[in-house]
Amino acid sequence: MKTTLAPYLNFVGKTKEAMTFYQSVFGGELKMQTFAEAGMGDDTNSIIHAELATDMFTFYASDGDATHPVHPGDNVQMCLGGSDEEQLTKFFNALSEGGDAHMPLAKQFWGDTYGQLTDKFGIHWMVNISSK
Repeated sequence: MKTTLAPYLNFVGKTKEAMTFYQSVFGGELKMQTFAEAGMGDDTNSIIHAELATDMFTFYASDGDATHPVHPGDNVQMCLGGSDEEQLTKFFNALSEGGDAHMPLAKQFWGDTYGQLTDKFGIHWMVNISSK
């Protein structure tokens, strides 16, 4: 799998509505998973992860919660993903220099290695290394 870069949008309880709207504009295949479906509580309305994949691009979204608050104007992240562990780890470490790796790369419940950071310019990054 090649390395990709995609925007990741965060909403306050509006992910389902927003992503359904974006699908009506761009077309493509929309997948959504609630917090309950992911085994993260019993919230069947809030979306833990949504993906809209079109022939031209893919982007992602999720609803914030108490542990992941959303601040309008600061709710877009850049998401690096792929299966090249060496390359993506190098990117994560380099982007972290002078910034804040507030969620170090670690194995996650969905099987991939994932981490989050804010670089020295205040840009938020998510890095997801797919399990092989």
